[in-house]
Amino acid sequence: MRKFGSLLLPPFLCTLLVCALASAAAGACKVNVVFQHPPKRTKNFEQILSRAEGGDRTAQFEAGVAFETGTGAEQDYDAAAQWYRRAADSGSVAAQNNLGGMFLRGLGVPQDDAEALRWYSRAAVEGYLPAQNNVGFMHASGRGTRTNDEEAVRWYRRAAEKGYAPAQSNLAFMYSQGRGVPPDGAEAVRWYRKAAAQNYAPAEYKLGLLYYEGRVIPADIDEGLLWLQRAAEHGSAPAENQIASAYEHGKGVALSYDQAVRWYRMAAEHGLAEAKQNLAMLAAHGVPAMKGASEASSQGPGTNLEPGAAFWGKGPE
Repeated sequence: MRKFGSLLLPPFLCTLLVCALASAAAGACKVNVVFQHPPKRTKNFEQILSRAEGGDRTAQFEAGVAFETGTGAEQDYDAAAQWYRRAADSGSVAAQNNLGGMFLRGLGVPQDDAEALRWYSRAAVEGYLPAQNNVGFMHASGRGTRTNDEEAVRWYRRAAEKGYAPAQSNLAFMYSQGRGVPPDGAEAVRWYRKAAAQNYAPAEYKLGLLYYEGRVIPADIDEGLLWLQRAAEHGSAPAENQIASAYEHGKGVALSYDQAVRWYRMAAEHGLAEAKQNLAMLAAHGVPAMKGASEASSQGPGTNLEPGAAFWGKGPE
């Protein structure tokens, strides 16, 4: 039986646009924005805006980021999209990628998957790794195009072989599901481990599940729990939820409803709806909320990171 230590949540640096491939069905995608690292507050925004108005595409990109995230300027999606477009039209691949994300989510522009794919593709053909990953996601999920797993794998692999962790994780997912490639648990583990070596929480979580569930590879519950713990330490709410389930059912750890409530509450406070439902189910069965449980998440700003992530470009090329 494994006993988990106290949860340590590290500081975060860059932003994610998360699109979860929840199933093999086309369009099975949840789109929301979370932060793996909170964006740094834009300094001297007036100077950046002045340079942007003068045609500096890096400043135009930075202005778009400031308006999109509300760091350094009041959040304004319309303004963000306008500045991204100006920088994108000037050739900024980071802005092209982020403008694609605005169209995907319908922020500051009409929601339009085909337009999102067009902008992602412009940056991808220039070698911008986040955009290559995003083009792969669009093909895998049938967003803006017909579902084409082979094409998705091709784009994921291009970015994965350059060391891009989200694409490595997505390529691993395709191997685990046999989508666009023959199912291959060993290859799935190999690519998840490459991404996990970069402390990429979604890969750590999915790798933990592979070992813990034993559906794709032989089960190794202790190894699975190690990776789930590591993902939780890096802010993964789904990993927190899975650890809670382990305590609730006594699978690999000593059964403990107190610990189950503690971990479910952390995942719920980090935004995972499933964890809130699990807490409600425990309460319905007479398991009380743990006193002081809300303090469990006060150690850091966990994030809801999910598999199949499409990265938001965090800086100019």
